[in-house]
Amino acid sequence: MNSISMAQKKGLLLLHLLFSCIMLGGAAIFLVLSIVAATTDDPAVFHACQTVLHVLSKTSVRASTIGTLVTGILLSAWTHWGFLRYYWIIAKEALSVVTVLLGPIGMYIWTAGAAQGGNNTLLWGGIVLQLLSLVAIFWLSVFKPWGKRAARER
Repeated sequence: MNSISMAQKKGLLLLHLLFSCIMLGGAAIFLVLSIVAATTDDPAVFHACQTVLHVLSKTSVRASTIGTLVTGILLSAWTHWGFLRYYWIIAKEALSVVTVLLGPIGMYIWTAGAAQGGNNTLLWGGIVLQLLSLVAIFWLSVFKPWGKRAARER
């Protein structure tokens, strides 16, 4: 395992937190714009919301997801946390797979479909799952439950 200095670790952690916050903020924006789109009778407002959702899914959602994944992988590789050493990290990794599938992939497809008058059910479900997954990841990062995995006997 390569190690990095404390200053480098803090800088990498700061980047990881910034990208993660952008992801969470993006999911919150998706929720708000989807509620507006679902409740408006104005076709122009609906179209504007769907257009913004689609643009966000192609830009900040993708960039923040990539940034969060890359910095998270580097933090695991270059610090004492590792990839499989702690249960809370394993849980974050599993939830990260969910957020990647829901974020840049699912949201892009579902917002494009909704903008063309398609069913919004998948979009709403994806937004709710994305928000719950991201909040769970933040919770795991702060509270670090379950501790370290037992060392294997060799």
